[in-house]
Amino acid sequence: MSAPKADNGVRLDDRDIKILSILQREGRIPKAALAERVNLSATPCWERLRRLEDAGIIESYQAVVSIKAFGPVTIVFMQVEIDSHRQEDFATFQDAIEATPEIVECWGVGGGIDYICKLIVRTLDDYQALVEGLLAQDIGIKRYYSYVVTQPIKNVPLPVELLARES
Repeated sequence: MSAPKADNGVRLDDRDIKILSILQREGRIPKAALAERVNLSATPCWERLRRLEDAGIIESYQAVVSIKAFGPVTIVFMQVEIDSHRQEDFATFQDAIEATPEIVECWGVGGGIDYICKLIVRTLDDYQALVEGLLAQDIGIKRYYSYVVTQPIKNVPLPVELLARES
């Protein structure tokens, strides 16, 4: 496999990709163990790691917290269409979303709707109160559709090996 180039111009080889893949699943792996798994000595592995961090390919290290640890919660996906499509209307909506901690993910999308948001709340009553609050803020919501998660099926890290392939 030839080394694909990341958007920032950094070339990634098979070892870089393996490092990224391992770190996504085992962020607390000791550096010596990481070096051994990618068949490098500690110093070259550490240098690669620093290069990936400096290039912004590794943005941060974080723990994956079990949602089950907090007791019953409700996950809702919400599709949102906004009233107007002027830049200031998008900015108003996005500012409100940024200020709402229950909205943990939000994507602007093309097609018949404008945004898809992922919300985590305790109960459906909490969700309803949240939506009513957003509507009362007059942030431009024209229409919204709610989808309550009944069963999580798949939630995995980025498929680094697939994304790094040359086209």
